[in-house]
Amino acid sequence: MFTGIIEEIGEVTRVEQHGDAARITVRGPLAVQGAGHGDSIAVNGVCLTVVDLSGDEFTADVMRETLVMSTLDRVAVGAHVNLERAARLGDRLGGHLVQGHVDGTAVVLSTQDGSAWRVLRLSLTPELAPLVARKGSIAVDGTSLTVSAVGGDRLDGYWFEVSLIPETLAATTLGARVSGDRVNIETDIVARQVQRMLEFGAAGDVDSYPSSVREGAGA
Repeated sequence: MFTGIIEEIGEVTRVEQHGDAARITVRGPLAVQGAGHGDSIAVNGVCLTVVDLSGDEFTADVMRETLVMSTLDRVAVGAHVNLERAARLGDRLGGHLVQGHVDGTAVVLSTQDGSAWRVLRLSLTPELAPLVARKGSIAVDGTSLTVSAVGGDRLDGYWFEVSLIPETLAATTLGARVSGDRVNIETDIVARQVQRMLEFGAAGDVDSYPSSVREGAGA
């Protein structure tokens, strides 16, 4: 589990392709501090497991499902990535609960600069649009952000906006994002759970809910 507060910007130093999977090595002096084999580190919001450590670098395997769902399918040597170590019980939750299980990718549609901030407008697929709400939380390339606006429709495409303060622009890779860039997004875990429950209700499978849930819903 993560909080979406990026600890440092790392650099990909090696990428090895292994059939439909990959192994990547990332330089992250802070991320490797206290890390051990089997620990979790989020790379651009994707939870990866450390399989090797060497100096200020760590190596992790990326399975096919992760390559399909995230921007790691095209990660290259020299790429800068957001890094966050797994949260510890007792830490302050500065962002929001982030699992590191991305829902997919979004495309930066536009950027708008203010005096000391920048607004990014990003695309949303029809499947993910219901899970993103104004003033709700979302993780973009692992960065915990508040949704400042939502809009669009199925015909013209759905979108959402996030407003980036100077600290976010400087401390994450989002400050370098331009129109056309792809980013990883993870919607709020509560929204995903509610959607799943609604799917069961719409299908008439409410009886499959635990009794406590049925009673709470008035079933």
